[in-house]
Amino acid sequence: MPLYLTRFSYTPETWARLITNPEDRRQAATTYIESVGGRLHGFWYAFGPHDGYTLWEAPDNVSMAAVAVALAAGGALSPVETTVLLTVEETMAALATAQQVRYRPPGT
Repeated sequence: MPLYLTRFSYTPETWARLITNPEDRRQAATTYIESVGGRLHGFWYAFGPHDGYTLWEAPDNVSMAAVAVALAAGGALSPVETTVLLTVEETMAALATAQQVRYRPPGT
């Protein structure tokens, strides 16, 4: 199954709720991804432009998009950004296929 990296930040209101009522959000994240047949591989908080990161496995892009849309629609996170991760083998196949693409830069 494909892997996905999600970067998210909590809204100020969400941080205020978590300060008042601290909660380990890993179980919630696990429930979300398992509802589409996927698996949570990791959940981390961080310093920097994003408050947290999750590594998910999902059956396909549609399943992961459903989770990402539901998270974004919930209003507790902003922004929520999800990236499809490619294996080295998939990247090698893409590089081999790229040899067949006859790209022409604009204006040439």
